[in-house]
Amino acid sequence: MFSVVGCSNCDELWVVEGRPDTTRCRRCGTRRQFSKLKKFAETDTAESAKNVRSVMKQRQAGDDSDLDDFASMGEEAADAGIDDADYLDAVGVDSAAVAEAGTVESGRSLSKREAVETALDELDRPTTDAVAEFAAEHGASRDYVERALEKLERAGEVTESGGEYRSL
Repeated sequence: MFSVVGCSNCDELWVVEGRPDTTRCRRCGTRRQFSKLKKFAETDTAESAKNVRSVMKQRQAGDDSDLDDFASMGEEAADAGIDDADYLDAVGVDSAAVAEAGTVESGRSLSKREAVETALDELDRPTTDAVAEFAAEHGASRDYVERALEKLERAGEVTESGGEYRSL
């Protein structure tokens, strides 16, 4: 069971899996008892809860048009805009020379700790292997990931059950 809940301090909305004792707002850091939070929706799947949260955030922003589901929005976002080579050519950089010098990487640059935390937030089933694979793209070794997961678990920020982690 997944619930879409809201923070009474900053109006942030987030998705909570199961029925934890407490949960923390990712924006302002306020920790609340789950039972006292306003539950805007309850769904059976994480994908459904994400879609509900997305529509609610859109309505908060004053946009009443309908949204597509995350999968189709992701495909549209990938197709939107110009590619790296066209952009480089438009700003006066020789894209062929850049390609010869090395690959142009698009995406975000994260610290090792941010990579572990982002993996926990974004992966559907964040196992140690999946988090290590994600974090390796940002320069984090498997040993670092394992130590970071242990520290986060001891600090009460994540929990591990059946080999999968989830943020608290």
